[in-house]
Amino acid sequence: MSSGFCTFDIDMFGSWFGRKNRDKEELGESDGAGFGDWSFLGADMHSHFVPGIDDGSPNIETSVELVKGMVEMGYSTIVTTPHIMVDFYPNTTEKILDGLQVLRSALEKAQIKVEIRAAAEYFIDEYFTEQLEKRDLLTVIDKQVLVEFSMYSEPPMLKEVLFKMMTMGYRPIMAHPERYNYYHGNVDTFREFKDRGCLLQLNALSVAGYYGENVRRVAEDLLQRGLYDYCGSDVHHDRHLAGMKALTTKKAFRPLMSYPFLNKKLCF
Repeated sequence: MSSGFCTFDIDMFGSWFGRKNRDKEELGESDGAGFGDWSFLGADMHSHFVPGIDDGSPNIETSVELVKGMVEMGYSTIVTTPHIMVDFYPNTTEKILDGLQVLRSALEKAQIKVEIRAAAEYFIDEYFTEQLEKRDLLTVIDKQVLVEFSMYSEPPMLKEVLFKMMTMGYRPIMAHPERYNYYHGNVDTFREFKDRGCLLQLNALSVAGYYGENVRRVAEDLLQRGLYDYCGSDVHHDRHLAGMKALTTKKAFRPLMSYPFLNKKLCF
């Protein structure tokens, strides 16, 4: 005697199993070593390896291990970008550069060969505008500055601040635009940022669904439309590092390898 409960369970399992198979087919787990490594980028320009100053690496030992992992994945240059967010991570240029020197010394002692520099991931708020007025900004390259803002709602002064950056000779790199949920479904917004002179930076793990299915779809759409300029790892910890390694075995990795990212220009 069958019951509605059992029938429902079987149907639900079948639906779930089919969805998992479709996901596996779309992301395309390889049965070998993978499709390649991250050497096609050469440089990473978004990470959190300066120890103990934000939500990234908590200590120098972890920093060394994370950087070692990045080098093993094919990166030759790293521009690490600690948060500057006054309410949580009130870092300064001096604090970041001091931490960079500690990290460089530890990497040299560990015989890890990599070109490593520091910029910052600036949260757009009133403190940022003060630093902008002082022209005290750490840049990724030339006068390009990595910025982020609220994930929950667009800051009312966002466009004004971006315009001011441009008039002062800076060029904003918008970190992980695909993660701002309130822009989903409106590609014209992203085009407007580009028209205003912003560069857009993909978080690599977005295409693997690490931040959710909606973020993955938006990332794929922006890739297909050619709206990204940079690709960053945004590695904070070993789980992100593991995700970056796993991504090289997915079909979702292949479009990244053929995309004309600007990362190579960061390699000196």
